[in-house]
Amino acid sequence: MSAPTATTRATPATSSLASSTKVKTFAITFALAGTVIYLLCLQFNWPLFTFHPATNRIAWGWEAGRSGEGPAMYWYGWTAMTLLIGTVVSYLATLLPDSMTKKIPLILVWLLPILAIPYLIWDLRQWWLHP
Repeated sequence: MSAPTATTRATPATSSLASSTKVKTFAITFALAGTVIYLLCLQFNWPLFTFHPATNRIAWGWEAGRSGEGPAMYWYGWTAMTLLIGTVVSYLATLLPDSMTKKIPLILVWLLPILAIPYLIWDLRQWWLHP
């Protein structure tokens, strides 16, 4: 009695979107640009909008808190501005030739956010040092 034989067909591997050079360029650029953009938004106080939680009101851009309404919240606006500008910058990076985008050092993807931590600690010092 002979052993059954199995036949397999070689099928071409389908390309994954995750392995695309454009997606890789987008992700790397977003990681780098997002860090820098968020720090700039924080430093210069450039929120896309201001949220007033006591009244559930949203105002475009920066707006000071109103008397009797509690503090205004800018973090949501900074985050939204970072996402918006970071997406545009990252998309524009995908339009560059691969020879240019391959020159971006990958070490910056983790090094840049780590280097941003001292600035964030310094910026938040008012919340840690007040009596």
